[in-house]
Amino acid sequence: MVSWLTAAQWRCVQTFTGHQGLQSGVNSVAFSSDGRLLASGSDDKTVKLWDLQAMREIQTLTGHRVPVRQVAFHNKGDILASASFDRTINLWEVTSGRKIN
Repeated sequence: MVSWLTAAQWRCVQTFTGHQGLQSGVNSVAFSSDGRLLASGSDDKTVKLWDLQAMREIQTLTGHRVPVRQVAFHNKGDILASASFDRTINLWEVTSGRKIN
């Protein structure tokens, strides 16, 4: 038997804040395959990595010249891709935060 949650059963357990400025809207989020990390891409041109066990920001990735449109983890979780509105894609080494392309 499958049990479905209704909207009334959902509750907020954590709010992450960290993207800066007037243009800080979050456009995309992605969970790592092991569920330990969350990545968020924002209008502030950054990607932030969040530790979901500690419930805190662990890294800010910079390198886009325009807002970040999409983020996605590789299925192994060791590489993160971020795409921006200028049609560029950056690849990041998750553990170091180093841009690899």
